Amino acid sequence: MSFRLRAATMLAAAVALLAAGCAAPGPSPATVSAGFAGKPYVLLGEVHDNAAGQQQRLAALTRAVEQGWRPAIAMEQFDRERQGDIDRARRERPNDADYLIAQAGGGAWQWPLYRPVVALALQYDLPLVAANLSRADAGKIVRGGLDGLFPADERQKLGLTGALPPDLVAAQTAVLDRGHCGNFPKAMLPGMLAAQAARDAVMAQALRPHAQRGAVLIAGNGHVRRDVGVPRWLPGEAGKVVSVGYVESAAAHGEFDMAVVVPAVARKDPCLQAKPAG
Repeated sequence: MSFRLRAATMLAAAVALLAAGCAAPGPSPATVSAGFAGKPYVLLGEVHDNAAGQQQRLAALTRAVEQGWRPAIAMEQFDRERQGDIDRARRERPNDADYLIAQAGGGAWQWPLYRPVVALALQYDLPLVAANLSRADAGKIVRGGLDGLFPADERQKLGLTGALPPDLVAAQTAVLDRGHCGNFPKAMLPGMLAAQAARDAVMAQALRPHAQRGAVLIAGNGHVRRDVGVPRWLPGEAGKVVSVGYVESAAAHGEFDMAVVVPAVARKDPCLQAKPAG
């Protein structure tokens, strides 16, 4: 099945869910897009496999662009070393989102969900920024700490000097523990915390050069959270950031400036599979 057909199928399913009234109350795309006004940094979250949330996010972003906003779009889905591939693909086939994804996208993402964002950037000739720290680079940090990847001057630019703030450590530890069903290997904790901080700091760095025109980040909800995500690595610019979470539970509202509750995706419970037998 082609990218276009898969994208159309998945997004049509999302629209059908929304039309059926399955989404819990939350800000409309028009309300969300109005909140972008005057903000150099707009952080738009997601649950990675939730098509309904991604459709809502696309509607808000498209509305703002159609009304004249011309931001750069930075995406977690592209590792930072693929920027050259993005730029080359745009030169070779300027309006071909499928070609760009084939040239610069990795295999870990459900690309039909992200193709509309790439297509929007190409349609309006918006900068498209590879924002993520690769899995390989994150692994170097887990094994060898921040010094295993970044020289001292780069750590300084990223703000990754000294110990991580205690509140950040506590919050991220809780996130990691929940994500591993209470079975997170404690020996790996320092490296994992450093790698998560590095991801968020690298994404923040990717946004800064585009602040004057406006910079949008497309990333998981954990990265756009006000308390532990990218905003922590934009010091002194808190008032210039708006964070929008696309969440499956209203309990997450306090982590964002705005939270849009969308229908939850049915998934197997990973914690049931993680429990030992007996």
